[in-house]
Amino acid sequence: MRMDHICCQPFGKHFSSLCLPALQSQGVDAALGGGNNGSQMNIWNDMQAELDELAAANLLRSPEVLDSPCGPRITVAGRELVCMCSNDYLGLANDVAVKQAAVEAIEKWGLGAGASRLVSGTMQPHVELERSLASFKHTEAAIVTSTGWMANHAAVHAFVSKGDLVLCDKLNHASILDAARSGGAVMRTYRHGDVESLAKLLDKHRAKHKRCLIVTDSLFSMDGDFAPLKDIVELKLRFDAQLLIDEAHATGVIGRDGRGVAELLEVEPDVDAVVGTLSKALGGFGGFVAGKSVLIETICNTAREFIYTTAPPPALCAGAIKSIEIIQTQPQRRKHLLELAELLRSHLAKAGFDTLNSQSQIVPIIIGSTDAALEISQKLMGEGFFVPAIRPPTVKRGTSRLRVSLSTAHTEADIDAFLTSISRVKQK
Repeated sequence: MRMDHICCQPFGKHFSSLCLPALQSQGVDAALGGGNNGSQMNIWNDMQAELDELAAANLLRSPEVLDSPCGPRITVAGRELVCMCSNDYLGLANDVAVKQAAVEAIEKWGLGAGASRLVSGTMQPHVELERSLASFKHTEAAIVTSTGWMANHAAVHAFVSKGDLVLCDKLNHASILDAARSGGAVMRTYRHGDVESLAKLLDKHRAKHKRCLIVTDSLFSMDGDFAPLKDIVELKLRFDAQLLIDEAHATGVIGRDGRGVAELLEVEPDVDAVVGTLSKALGGFGGFVAGKSVLIETICNTAREFIYTTAPPPALCAGAIKSIEIIQTQPQRRKHLLELAELLRSHLAKAGFDTLNSQSQIVPIIIGSTDAALEISQKLMGEGFFVPAIRPPTVKRGTSRLRVSLSTAHTEADIDAFLTSISRVKQK
């Protein structure tokens, strides 16, 4: 018998050294990570070197593990901490009514959808959620995706393709920027919130392209400020462009009825489409696009992010439907949340902290260096507050910060205690 025909189990205990000559002659050892092939052998070393560089710069991340549900108070390593960093803005992630809706849906529909939406994965909860979202957002239709990331990709790629133009705020979420880069369109960024910068780009580039899409977050997740949507709408109309906004952090929180910044600034009729998420104020998981019926049908028929993935679990859809109902019938949740945010901002300003131009439940506390931000975060944990340091590449170098994101489930006593602790930590 030829040795190169011996059946071996290279990852099991029966791997025989008798096989090595034959495997080496075929380069199999290199494929397994050994041998003399430098590029194969060094890839793991290269990865480790990159991780070591991150660690040396205090940029290596490892998640803390919670031993409790998401809420204003969490348990980490046996300690109860006040959580000041989640996106559970309205306290719905562990809400009794939302959980009950999801449990009942599991009993009726099972756990998973079992297929993609265009095969057999579309169930009544998906359809009902999309109708609920369209009604809530005052649009003709809506479509649900498995994540907010996928929703942004599906929406951007529906509007523009090769040869078109996409203009993005520099601080847009990574999913927007990646979507703009990946669809073949020409992508340019304008300075954060700077309408003059956007106007210059439109004046310089718009005439060269058939289609032009302006994309912006409505509420920026790391700065807590609003996009100047009224001015952007004026430019959109002047330059014959379309406007797509991501209301991920604003949906459920901002505006009289909680529809977002576009509602607050009274520009909804001039916004061509809205992207949102089910995983922040709604307390669940998933994303959506809301807009004209023709746009939603286009996404249904062309978006790879929608077509080539299993449908979201029906229980998540049922929970989201209940969350939308609560948002519409319990405005006191967002009212209390924004009052807490204003209280926190005003006291931080008096204490000399820089909170940028925060206008929302997201209140950044600029520290500066990565090392200092990590140190303050650790000291706050010692004081009973969980608020991780936000570091590059999430934010620009020199602007490391504590990103405080409040929940309506917090109390004024929580805010007072946090202010006392951060002032004490700062003095140390």
